[in-house]
Amino acid sequence: MSDSPVDADAVRHVADLARVNLDEEDVETFTEQFGDILSYFDALDEVPAIDREAELVNVMRPDEVTDGLSQDEALQNATETEDGFFKGPNVS
Repeated sequence: MSDSPVDADAVRHVADLARVNLDEEDVETFTEQFGDILSYFDALDEVPAIDREAELVNVMRPDEVTDGLSQDEALQNATETEDGFFKGPNVS
């Protein structure tokens, strides 16, 4: 038996949830790959924590209120309009 934390039944379950059809060869491949991925997360748990506050800097520009388009300006490039609104195709 493999020492992987992921078994073939778990891979089949995830594939069913994702609506992906896997053959047995794919199940074996993904079982190994999922085990490798989980071991990478285990390695992250071993990284020491840093005891300092992160320096947060606002990199976003401030919001500025500007005038929007008038209704006529907004509709000027529309291929079809009706009663001052955009007209799109009928959806059935």
